[in-house]
Amino acid sequence: MTNDETASRSESAFTRNSAHEPVPVARLLRPRSIAIVGISPEPESFGANVLASLKSFDYRGAIHLVSRGRTEVLGRACVAAIDDLPPGVDVAVLCVPRAAVSEAVAACGRRRMGGAIVFASGFAETGEAGRAEQDALAASARRSGLALLGSNCLGLVNQVDGVPLSMGLLAPVPDRVLRVGLVAQSGAMMSAIREAARARGVGFSHMISTGNEAVVGVEDFTAELIADEATRVIALFVEQIRRPRLFLALAERARKAEKPIVMFHSGRSSAARKSARSHTGALAGDFRTMAALVAHQGVILVESFDELIDAMALLARHPRPPDAGVGVITNSGAFCGIAHDVAAAAGLEIPPLSPSASERLRAVMPSFAAPDNPLDLGTQLMREPQLLGTAAHAILADHNIGSVVVAVVLGTPQQALDKAQAVLPVLDDATKPVAFGAIGGEAALPAELLARLDAGKTVFFRSPERALRAMAHLTTYGRALRRWKTRARPREAGAVAPPGVGVLPEYVAKPWLAAARIPVPRGSLARSTAEAVDIALSLGFPVVLKAQSKDLPHKSDVGGVILGVGDRDGVRRGWDDLHGALAKACPDMRLDGVLVEEMVPGGIEMVVGGRNDPDWGAVVMVGFGGVWVEALDDVRLLAPDATTGEIIGEIAKLRGAKLLQGARGAPPADLAALADIVAAVGALMRATPALVEIDLNPVVVHGTGQGARALDALVAIAPKG
Repeated sequence: MTNDETASRSESAFTRNSAHEPVPVARLLRPRSIAIVGISPEPESFGANVLASLKSFDYRGAIHLVSRGRTEVLGRACVAAIDDLPPGVDVAVLCVPRAAVSEAVAACGRRRMGGAIVFASGFAETGEAGRAEQDALAASARRSGLALLGSNCLGLVNQVDGVPLSMGLLAPVPDRVLRVGLVAQSGAMMSAIREAARARGVGFSHMISTGNEAVVGVEDFTAELIADEATRVIALFVEQIRRPRLFLALAERARKAEKPIVMFHSGRSSAARKSARSHTGALAGDFRTMAALVAHQGVILVESFDELIDAMALLARHPRPPDAGVGVITNSGAFCGIAHDVAAAAGLEIPPLSPSASERLRAVMPSFAAPDNPLDLGTQLMREPQLLGTAAHAILADHNIGSVVVAVVLGTPQQALDKAQAVLPVLDDATKPVAFGAIGGEAALPAELLARLDAGKTVFFRSPERALRAMAHLTTYGRALRRWKTRARPREAGAVAPPGVGVLPEYVAKPWLAAARIPVPRGSLARSTAEAVDIALSLGFPVVLKAQSKDLPHKSDVGGVILGVGDRDGVRRGWDDLHGALAKACPDMRLDGVLVEEMVPGGIEMVVGGRNDPDWGAVVMVGFGGVWVEALDDVRLLAPDATTGEIIGEIAKLRGAKLLQGARGAPPADLAALADIVAAVGALMRATPALVEIDLNPVVVHGTGQGARALDALVAIAPKG
């Protein structure tokens, strides 16, 4: 295929692109021809660095140089302008100042180039004026089908094909296995991750700094890396996912391909967007929504730089994740307790050993040592370091164990070497993820041990606690893969048209929710005192009176709810009291009437909600509710297609989950009924695109087998169009 044909095909695909489709970046990553625009012979200039790096990597494609003032640079001929280049060059590396970028991008478009890399800064990161200039730049690139990387980026490196297109001077690194594709919005973080991970023996297939992402970004390179045969693990550092629904689709694609994505997303503590109308809107902040939905698709979301490096180091060597718990081998009884604490906090199980593994260990261990998990070999290792390898072999063979962490006090240099030589051959041959950790590992290690660790396949951790947290991430991912292969079909709502637009009054919303199989109290709207009495008599006392208006979402705050009305006279008094309170608090409010409902027996008050995030789509919430819902902030977010089993699993992660299991003699709560309501809300969110949000608070959950009901409901429907 000629360069012109390639350019034409790329432009066609680019033109068809939308927020739900990735921009083609294959020509950026694997160019057969490169133009360095703004080349200078000055040492350490961006252009000179790119040219020197290409030579160092033995790049075999065509290299074109563009210089306004020189006909030759470093022994290579130059043309004076981009318009003098042959048409269809794959990539232009723009080593020009900010003021010259706009015309350079336009010229690249005229020459039907595949992509361009902009190192220059001073665009959107500087404010509104810079943003406007970047938007114009992006529009120019899109019109011509130019995949623009940057601005304000470090460029990219394709280690597999030997294509270094970065502003820094680069030399090939003899990475042992090029398995990890790294994409980072921050160039500084990309460099830091690269160096830290390489120190842990991680080899990179590709490294891409996306910068301001004027046109192409994390999503586009993620799509390319999913399809890339050389890349086995995808590592991301992001500050913002700009096309969330595309990213979720790509995460699903990666999960189905069993290609792990491990992501460090900053912004965890940024203030969530607040909603004046619902608890769901207040509690389902941007980061929480993102975290719930990407984790649902199997993305490994880490919380720190260290966790990103640790997970990468393990996944690069063990891309097949475990779905069973960890086996821990140590020579410190104290570390057994530490391991339990760390694993519990990380959600990692330390399961008991199988009978067969226990028997194998009894045959070789001292009589005073118990074959437990964690396995404490104690001081016997000082005399018999070979026990470490024997124990590791037995535990790795245990079907109850998905991974192994060996955490030992190394001792003297010779003792450290003896222990390592006893266990590392076993760990290096393991098919399960393994780690070797040194308790107190900041101490200096003998050079011979460091050389042995570097030559082997086992990941070394100077902190066994970090090893356990990394194993927790791998195990969570492995269980997500297993869950998706065996999960039940999610709940379906059926086609139930919403009964209006805007914020629906409760008396309108509840029948609609009931039709979607969300249990609510029996009741009807009364427009007079006499109607209220008749409805109460038909329901049976006691009853509840609730003021009804679409402009009154939180009725109890203004005296709009009367509880425990026990007879006819109570209904009449309650009617008058309710209207009097509202006349004082909201004198201009016009009520539709008063909702008369049966009084539901007490139980545990929960909140269930659903919200259609404008960027990420639908998300569902469950947690402890009532008047303390926002103060407690004890909620879990879930994908709207979560199954009943998945919902119950998330409910178990609530901080107050023990209250639902029966506390102080109370019966266990009906978790199945609560989960059924959560699933019904998720189904309704999926079936009703116009549904902005649902807020059910409180949902009263009774004892096992006695059900749950939504006592209050706020529903908002978007207007048509």
